[in-house]
Amino acid sequence: MDTSYLIIIFSLSVLISYVFDLLSSRYKTPSVILLLASGMLIRQGTNYFAFQLPYVDTILPTLGTLGLILIILEGALELELTNEKLGIIRRAFWASLSSILITSLLMAALFYVLMEASFFKCLVAAMPFAVISSAVAVPGARNLSSGSREFIVYESSMSDILGVMIFNFLVYNASGGLFSVLSFAKDTLIMVVISLICCFFLLYLISKISHHIKFLPIISVLFLVYAVSRIYQLSPLLLILVFGLFLNNTELFIRGRLDQIFKNDLFEKELDQFKNLTAEGAFIVRTFFFLLFGYASDVQAIIEPDALIVSAFLLLILYTVRAGVLRLALPGDLNPIVFIAPRGLVTVLLYLSIPDNLKLVGFRDGILTAVVLLTALVMMAGVISYREDVPTDFTGPPGGP
Repeated sequence: MDTSYLIIIFSLSVLISYVFDLLSSRYKTPSVILLLASGMLIRQGTNYFAFQLPYVDTILPTLGTLGLILIILEGALELELTNEKLGIIRRAFWASLSSILITSLLMAALFYVLMEASFFKCLVAAMPFAVISSAVAVPGARNLSSGSREFIVYESSMSDILGVMIFNFLVYNASGGLFSVLSFAKDTLIMVVISLICCFFLLYLISKISHHIKFLPIISVLFLVYAVSRIYQLSPLLLILVFGLFLNNTELFIRGRLDQIFKNDLFEKELDQFKNLTAEGAFIVRTFFFLLFGYASDVQAIIEPDALIVSAFLLLILYTVRAGVLRLALPGDLNPIVFIAPRGLVTVLLYLSIPDNLKLVGFRDGILTAVVLLTALVMMAGVISYREDVPTDFTGPPGGP
């Protein structure tokens, strides 16, 4: 294909995604639905002209990984660690962890009943569907009250990280046992130490680099450490989360003489620039990921009765567990938070990462796309039904009226 056509396709894709994002803000329609639908339409067009995009199966996981890094970093750069926030952070952590564990176990039990496979394989297959996607949830919550939006940011970011960590633990420690648990705890501790060292190093670079190109090398270092950590089967998303939190809350970690070493007079302005660069990078990667995922999806496989029935059962488990967990974790009215539990980039990425020896034979591929679309539609319905005049306060005791 001519280079000019590739540039036209790339530019049009970004512009269309931008329009979708504007429409999403105004009409409360998740842009992921529009991107997936566009990808499916492109697939029908290329089929008509007997042309197929090459290397989609190879590009998709790579885009998903890059998107995951940028989205977690984008979310972490928005989180503030203050005494006033400890309550909502604690609630978001326990809500995300409880939802992942209970949902994955119930979904695994469903797969175990429906398919002839070991419960462990069923659990590995269920884990991707138990994780909320911050790539979809955070943009979907932009029109909510500040308290609801803040909870969604914390919960979905923690869900991404906890889900990936638990998934990696299951895949890389299939033998189980106490040794696997201890090894996982050791690797996590090592990753925390590495993350703190990288944070000080990268913060020093931000304060000392005077070259006009500053942030891309820093993001490249994050990608590099992430990739190396994955090779050694560590938990590299911890690095991304810790770095984002560290950078946005330097007043908690950098004091006294350290403040003179690691910060300069332009730090706040440079931090805003870094946030903008991260947000725009995440937007571009998210755009092409969902377009390609829609292109790779088989429409016929999505509407198969078996796939739709299983997807309906998965959604029933998902929202039933979510309603129960949030009722215990949060005070007040749960609408529309209970409906904001979309599956997206992380779900797809983890599902594609399941090793061949742990995959469920006969599992319908259409289930994955159907769950992503249906949870986005449920989120849209919940956001549309939201009334801004209902106050949201998560400072009271959970389980309140």
